[in-house]
Amino acid sequence: MKYEDKFRLTPEENRRFAKTNLTKLVFTNSRFEGLTTTMPQTQTIIDGLGVDGLPIDDINIIVQLKRGWQFAINEKKPLDLNFKKKINKIVARDTAAFPGYLRNGSCGVETYRGEFEPPMIEEGQEQEYLKQLLASNHTATDKALTLMYHNMRQQMFYDGNKRTATIAANKIMIDNGAGMINVPLDKCPHGRKSWLIITFQMT
Repeated sequence: MKYEDKFRLTPEENRRFAKTNLTKLVFTNSRFEGLTTTMPQTQTIIDGLGVDGLPIDDINIIVQLKRGWQFAINEKKPLDLNFKKKINKIVARDTAAFPGYLRNGSCGVETYRGEFEPPMIEEGQEQEYLKQLLASNHTATDKALTLMYHNMRQQMFYDGNKRTATIAANKIMIDNGAGMINVPLDKCPHGRKSWLIITFQMT
């Protein structure tokens, strides 16, 4: 199935759109990570203020998500593997053993369908995969979705893979003026998004 672009914006228009929706993007990403913060709480944290009763780890994830999104929105260099490493270094700063570094060993991911063991990561293969994908004649939306699910399945980094994959995919969308990839919570019941990812990983 191929996905068509639904929007035709300039990159600058798309950057402005992303900036005005930063809180929503961070909020959805954080809920995907299992956080239970509300939209107002997310906005308060993004504004640089504290929220009573929230674990510091949750606050740190939101702060680093904000910084990761801001980096991808403002940086005009095209997406490449090093760009993805920089995204991961930001968003996984407080959660990964080696933020910004590709995974160099095996790992297992516990799912409701059993343990999923992603393939070993070869940097050269990942560089070539991304190069060929970006050079293809597919739409920006199709490229972005393909890359997002590829990165989530590969588990390229030690942690923060969903966060990194989502932001990297949206970097493609922004640079091509194709809008944004973001699934509102009312369109995806709690837990279903993770269920869909797990189902994809296990196929």
